[in-house]
Amino acid sequence: MRHQEFIEQADRYLSGEMNAQERAEFDALYNEDSELNEVFQSHKAFILTMKQQASRLEFKNKLAANINEQPKEAVIYRMWKKLKINAVAAAAVAIISSLATLYLTGYFSTIRKTTSEYSALRREVNNVKRNVNAHHNAIRNIKKENTNQATLQYGATGFMLTKDGYIVTNYHVVNGADSIHLQNNKGESFRATIIHTDPEKDIAILHISDSTFTKPTFIPYTFKRQNLDLGEGIYTIGYPRDEAVYGEGYLSSETGYSGDTTAYQISVPVNPGNSGGPVLDKFGNIIGIISGKQKGIDGAAFAIKTKALVETLNRIPQESLRGNIVLNNKNSLSNLPRTEQIKKLQDFIYMVKVY
Repeated sequence: MRHQEFIEQADRYLSGEMNAQERAEFDALYNEDSELNEVFQSHKAFILTMKQQASRLEFKNKLAANINEQPKEAVIYRMWKKLKINAVAAAAVAIISSLATLYLTGYFSTIRKTTSEYSALRREVNNVKRNVNAHHNAIRNIKKENTNQATLQYGATGFMLTKDGYIVTNYHVVNGADSIHLQNNKGESFRATIIHTDPEKDIAILHISDSTFTKPTFIPYTFKRQNLDLGEGIYTIGYPRDEAVYGEGYLSSETGYSGDTTAYQISVPVNPGNSGGPVLDKFGNIIGIISGKQKGIDGAAFAIKTKALVETLNRIPQESLRGNIVLNNKNSLSNLPRTEQIKKLQDFIYMVKVY
């Protein structure tokens, strides 16, 4: 369904123009699609805010009308003029405030990226199919913790920012999560908490909060802030399956979806589950984060630039952090062949499990 058609149906739903059958069908539509549900809830909040402001303006107009019926017309006229100006100003401030709130919460970014042409790449998990490693891991977790097992909703990818356990993935991956676990290439699973989110850039910063996590001695890659040249070779590792999957290609555009200057367009095969995965150049420098792809066009994937990631990191309030985030500045991958780079990288790339 086209985005505009969905918004039009949402307006009919919210205004009570649908019959019982249409309402039931619309309920099923947005409840079965998490992205449409997010758009609907944001649009519903927007409409409610606008109605509240309209009601306030109507009340001010009625008050002014009642005053206008009283004697002393010259005085009343001045009062009406003042009230009218105040009402218009209040309405304008309220509308601007509402729009600013929606912008800061990523509403317009969500609208833009949930059109029929853009596809985010988190993986909806089929809870019936479990591999043997995940099954054994679940049994170990049950033995360790006497808690009810939550339902796994989504799978994606994340990778380590620092050896202190900071991880980056996409905002759309963890949005609405009750809990988050990170699984490494050995099948070990660790609890993680959300430290900071940037909905506009589609970035989420996590921290491993599990006492069983052992910090690595170093991070093997660096983060390249400078733009790459068109045609430069790149590669990625992610979890579109329960095992790590490698993909390679090249930089095809210096801007992302709809001309987004904070992202690249890359020609790399990606699938649901690749969201949050690292994009690296031939030397093993991180140059971006996989975020989505364009539907119907082979090889048109998008990656958030490292520069945008660094900007987000610099805006995290200090009180939200468990120690400073200091990115590694020494690359130990640059002189290695690709196969050896991949072997070293896999210890720092995680499957993100959202419950």
